[in-house]
Amino acid sequence: MNAHHRREIALAVGLSGIAGFVDAVAYIHLGGYFVSFMSGNSTRGGVELAHGSLHGWGLAVGLVAAFVFGVICGSVITHVMRAHQRAGVLMFVAAILVLAALTGTSASFGFVAPPLMALAMGAENAVFHKGGEVTIGLTYMTGNLVKMAQRFTDAFFGGPRWAWLRYCWLWLAMASGAVLGATSYGWIAMSSLWIAAGLTALAVIVSRAYVH
Repeated sequence: MNAHHRREIALAVGLSGIAGFVDAVAYIHLGGYFVSFMSGNSTRGGVELAHGSLHGWGLAVGLVAAFVFGVICGSVITHVMRAHQRAGVLMFVAAILVLAALTGTSASFGFVAPPLMALAMGAENAVFHKGGEVTIGLTYMTGNLVKMAQRFTDAFFGGPRWAWLRYCWLWLAMASGAVLGATSYGWIAMSSLWIAAGLTALAVIVSRAYVH
């Protein structure tokens, strides 16, 4: 992450905020399941299975599968659109969030929205993709918190003084996005996804104009 310049970090912070927003909407809508935090879904699925709830287990596994497929889609885009891979991934994420917003506010197709949200969040992680690896994790914070703590410790032993702050900003963005997502859901329910889709579309413009 230290190899990324400030504009890339700023974009990553914004995208983590969007991920927190979408995850909070899903968490409330689904009653405790996630669309970006797959460790949580894995634990929740295991608990549901232990309690004999095949429906709960199936929901958790389905969201994990949709997320993984999203990562695959994002990775394919980075290989196909090498010159504009970042904008291509973000356009895909924005389009999927639009579909999630359309289905999420539909009485007949509401069940389609959660896996679409997980698909979008999985794909978002390919925005910072280089050499076959994700260089900045945008939708999950456990690894970033570990790195933040490690860089904070390194600062006391001669390492870069403020390197830990980059990881801290990602976590703060996701947490703040979750607050905004939960608040928005309380006002307009699944229509909140239109906000996330719009912000992601804005990120496409920003990534093309300012982040190279």
